[in-house]
Amino acid sequence: MIGYCIINICRASRARALLLLRSCAGWRKRMKIAVCVKQVPGTTKVDIDEKTGVLLRSGVEARMNPYDLYALETALRIKEKTETEISVISMGPPQAAAVIKEAFWLGADKGFLVTDKRFAGADVLATSYTLSKAITAAGDFDLIICGKQTTDGDTAQVGPALAQWLGIPHAAWVTGITDFDEKGVNAVQDLGDSLLDIRMEYPCLITVEKDIFQPRLPSYKKMLESEGREAVIFGLDDIDCDETLCGLDGSPTKVERIFPPEAGEDRMMLEGEAEVLAGKVFELFREKKLV
Repeated sequence: MIGYCIINICRASRARALLLLRSCAGWRKRMKIAVCVKQVPGTTKVDIDEKTGVLLRSGVEARMNPYDLYALETALRIKEKTETEISVISMGPPQAAAVIKEAFWLGADKGFLVTDKRFAGADVLATSYTLSKAITAAGDFDLIICGKQTTDGDTAQVGPALAQWLGIPHAAWVTGITDFDEKGVNAVQDLGDSLLDIRMEYPCLITVEKDIFQPRLPSYKKMLESEGREAVIFGLDDIDCDETLCGLDGSPTKVERIFPPEAGEDRMMLEGEAEVLAGKVFELFREKKLV
C-alpha cells in the first residue's frame, strides 16, 4: 500500500511498546487530527428490536465508548508535543452530542455530529462509508485515530473500513507511536506473537489498543473554556452521501436473530479437597461436552 513502510519485526514479545512521542525539530505546520468517538450504552441491560437486530437506545444510560478515550488521549499527547488541532467526529442520534461535549472538556478543539434518521441501523460498511463522507466534509486531516472497537458492536472493523473508503494507509492494533514528523508517523503494531514497527505517510489512520495511554479526566478549566461551543451538525444532505449506501437499507449485513442472554439462576455448590473438586469439575465439563 502506498505510504506504508515496514521498518522492523520484533519477535516473541507481547509487551506493550513504550510510547515515545518526540516533537520533530523544524516542524513548520499545524497538525490536524480527527478522532472518531461513539456514544454507547452504559449498561448491558439494553432492549433489542428482534426484527431489525438494532439496539433500542432510547432512554438508556449512555457514555463515550471506553476505547475511544484512548484514541482521544493519543491525540492529546501529540498535541502536547506540537501545535495540533483536534476534531472529534461522532455518528449517532442527537443525544450523542453529549460525548462531543465531553471531548471538549478533555481538550478537543472542534466537534462534528453526524446525525440523520436515514443513517439509523447502519452496519460496518454503511457506518464507515458515512463517516468517510463526514470526515471529507469536515476538512483535510493528517491523522485519523479510532479506538480499537466499540463495546456495543465489538467488530473492530470500522476503523480499517473507514481508511479503505478514504483510500489512505492504516494500521490496526497500535500500541505505541515512537515518532512523527511533517510527513508521517512511526507506530508499533501488536500482532499477537510479535511487534511490528511501521511508518506511514499522511494522511493515514490508526486504531489504538487500550492502555496505549491512561486517559485523563475532564478539566474544569476546559469545561469553562468550551462553554457555549457546539458541534457542527452533518445530515445526509450535508455530506454528499449516496443514500442507498447509508443506514439499514445500505447495510449488506443481515442479522438472522439477535436476543439478550437469559439470566440463569441454576447453581451448584461443590465441597471437598482440591484434587477431588478438580475431578468433579472436569467430569461436569465432560458431560456437557465442554472438554
